[in-house]
Amino acid sequence: MNLRDLVYGLYARRVEGRLDHAQVPKHIGVILDGNRRWAKASGGTAEQGHKAGASKIQELLGWCEETDVEVVTLWLLSTDNLERPEDQLIPLLGIIEDAVRDLAADGRWRVHHVGTLDLLPARTQSVLKEAQQATVSNDGILVNVAVGYGGRQEIADAVRSLLLEHADKGTSFEELAEIVDVEHISEHLYTRGQPDPDLVIRTSGEQRLSGFMLWQSAHSEYYFCEVFWPAFRKVDFLRALRDYAARHRRYGS
Repeated sequence: MNLRDLVYGLYARRVEGRLDHAQVPKHIGVILDGNRRWAKASGGTAEQGHKAGASKIQELLGWCEETDVEVVTLWLLSTDNLERPEDQLIPLLGIIEDAVRDLAADGRWRVHHVGTLDLLPARTQSVLKEAQQATVSNDGILVNVAVGYGGRQEIADAVRSLLLEHADKGTSFEELAEIVDVEHISEHLYTRGQPDPDLVIRTSGEQRLSGFMLWQSAHSEYYFCEVFWPAFRKVDFLRALRDYAARHRRYGS
């Protein structure tokens, strides 16, 4: 361990010691951004950057477990990412599949896919389904893996699901228009039954949501971190929690 690591370790323990666990967000959404830029800055390939980013996930969940976070949503692949050239997309999907298998094999987490399965290759679909089935009885952190995910797509899918449900019941469009409300749509989201994210973290210095959890994040707090995702440290995570705890959430009041 070099001097810099020692200093960061001491600082992290100091921040953690002052953290009020009663003020910790119960649901954290994370936009894992900057893998390719980290790799470029390090002289590596994009694939190496994605692998480094995938290896950081277990560390993050360990930190979340230590601080009593209950739900974590990880944005691993957007619907826009699916438009990448095949020579980029196929290796990325393989890395994501390995990461999801590792989450399931860990034995602590409950893995839940959020996204549109039909947009994904059959092998990726199978990995996501198997991980969810294998971990359904686990009592650890609920880990939403957002793969093939887009916020607009989620809302469109929720509305479609709502319409189909009421079509099966024989509800007319006029009757549905009279009764439909926010709660009806929420019941058809990928995250139905879960609390909305209290805190959304985005790494790499970008300050936008890019369509991440558009519906659920209406009242979320945001924390934008300058470091690229593979370089994200525990002290960066703790700073995000400290920043969140210092805010006064008013929910529009």
